[in-house]
Amino acid sequence: MVRRDRSYDGLMNSDLDDDRVDPSRTTRPRSQTDVVVDGIKNMITSGVLRAGSRLPIEKDLAHELGVSRGPLREAVRALSIIGVLETRQGDGTYVTSLEPSLLLAPVSFMVDLRGASDGSHLQSVRRVLETEAAGRAALTIDEDALAEAEAILASVEPLVYATGEPDYHAIMEADITFHRVVARASANPALEALIEALAPRTIEGRMWRAMNEQGAVRATHAEHRAILRSLSAHDPDSSRLRMAVHLLAVQDSMRNHPSSSATSARDAAQ
Repeated sequence: MVRRDRSYDGLMNSDLDDDRVDPSRTTRPRSQTDVVVDGIKNMITSGVLRAGSRLPIEKDLAHELGVSRGPLREAVRALSIIGVLETRQGDGTYVTSLEPSLLLAPVSFMVDLRGASDGSHLQSVRRVLETEAAGRAALTIDEDALAEAEAILASVEPLVYATGEPDYHAIMEADITFHRVVARASANPALEALIEALAPRTIEGRMWRAMNEQGAVRATHAEHRAILRSLSAHDPDSSRLRMAVHLLAVQDSMRNHPSSSATSARDAAQ
């Protein structure tokens, strides 16, 4: 029979008991600011406040939530930063439209803080999102959006096939606009907002590829044309495949040249 050291058992049991009676080890005490944030969120989710609603005056709201005015103001500032509330000078504080483009805007702030080495990671996420957006767009895109996408590609075609050094900035602007049309045509505002938050942060890598990989500009334009044909045919599987292949080429380039992508693109912007 194996004999166990009583002191070891006592130590282990003591640790377990301590964990049970001391929840503060894993739980942070709620501040008054947390109380306000949760309280306003509950008011919105329960329907007491809706998009565009005016919040009660500061004195009444502080009393209702059981907090002082200092933490209340701090929470209102925090909720304003993330797009939930807006303060109108001399008119009070209101709930915003709560559109995904507002609520997901902080994602772009996080992305901005990441270094150039994360470019391929962001592009990977972008590929997943935009591939799904293309598939959805194939089912919902209307003639106006198709005409807009066609006009974008047609306008940049002379630059793509021109002899000599192409206008990379104009070509990139058309690229961005084309992808925005597809994202908007997905009819999913949350998906569109996430794509908008990520896509512009991959421009440096995309610009590097256009400037340094032979034939990349024309290949990209041909891929855009293929995506548009699939969208025009309202074929979701083909649209997803065309978009995935298109964005995978960019992702591979950014992964293989992480530092060069940022340096060359910044030089071109100056």
